[in-house]
Amino acid sequence: MQTIVNSDSQTMELTKKGLPVTIITGFLGSGKTTLLNHILTNQQGVKTAVLVNEFGEIGIDNELIVSTDQNMVELSNGCICCTINNDLVDAVYKVLAREEKLDYLVVETTGLADPLPVAMTFLGSELRDVTRLDSIITVVDAANYSLDLFNSEAALSQITYGDVILLNKTDLVDETTLQELEKKINNIKEGSRIIRTTKSQVPLPLILSVGLFESDKYFDSQAEEHDDHSHCEHEHDDHSSCEHEHHEHHEHHHHHDHSNHLENDGFTSISFQSDKPFSIRRFQYFLDNQLPTNVFRAKGIMWFEESPQRHIFHLCGKRFTIDDDQWKNENKKQNQLVLIGQNLDSETLLQQLENCICLPSASKGRGFGK
Repeated sequence: MQTIVNSDSQTMELTKKGLPVTIITGFLGSGKTTLLNHILTNQQGVKTAVLVNEFGEIGIDNELIVSTDQNMVELSNGCICCTINNDLVDAVYKVLAREEKLDYLVVETTGLADPLPVAMTFLGSELRDVTRLDSIITVVDAANYSLDLFNSEAALSQITYGDVILLNKTDLVDETTLQELEKKINNIKEGSRIIRTTKSQVPLPLILSVGLFESDKYFDSQAEEHDDHSHCEHEHDDHSSCEHEHHEHHEHHHHHDHSNHLENDGFTSISFQSDKPFSIRRFQYFLDNQLPTNVFRAKGIMWFEESPQRHIFHLCGKRFTIDDDQWKNENKKQNQLVLIGQNLDSETLLQQLENCICLPSASKGRGFGK
């Protein structure tokens, strides 16, 4: 079994302890998916499995893809990417059951999740016999750090339990701001290991097989308290990744979703789906003039009347990106959008999105002006 930065003797020892696991956590829009892409496309002789709530967001180069089914993408470099559908434990066992042995397992939490129940799943279940929790990596958005916390218990826990803090998007702020942020992070967790990154680019030996997780330090006294809680938290997180599938034959579907950790921090999640295309001009107007500031994060798959391509939409704070992509099935084009924020007026937002649908007589624009 190979690892990235260990000698042969250390590798043999790690094999005895089980498949090493890294948990990637971080607040909404911090760059977790970008980091996963970086890990998957920069493996050299190391076969990694990535468990996420929705692997469709990971823009893996088509040339790397060997095969794909409903819940798994297999890459030519030996890596695989799986969707966590119902239960994290089941997803891990599905990975372990593969004939081809893996060297590493990476699990991404949702942006509003406390990483503690995820870690406890590996420490407090039968997985402790076949896996070894290596580290918790926390991605922090340097440009939106003040927005990140929102008095959020989950955001604080992500830093508190992080073995390595990736201070990401450092190209968007100045040196003085970065130094202030590092002080604030150290105030939350003294002696934090902080690595500055741009677009989540980090040498993999700095975050994989680092052996930094110290179960005695954080978890022994809390194992019983969180053991029962971990399962229900994952069930909610996994539900969000497949909530659209149950309604794909409806012309329009709106879903207003709550969970304990959302409500505890005052967050609301709103989903919108339509089998009709948007007008670029109408959606641009929505972003520029109607989207409230209390929508912190938005993401989706966009279909525009004016474009034959599939578009990947991400919004964090006041910044948004719309990247071109290819439709996997031309006959199943649709808009799917999720908004996450605090104290949202769901009825108004859903109606405003409904108004973005292209009318038959709508004039065709040229694209986004940002």
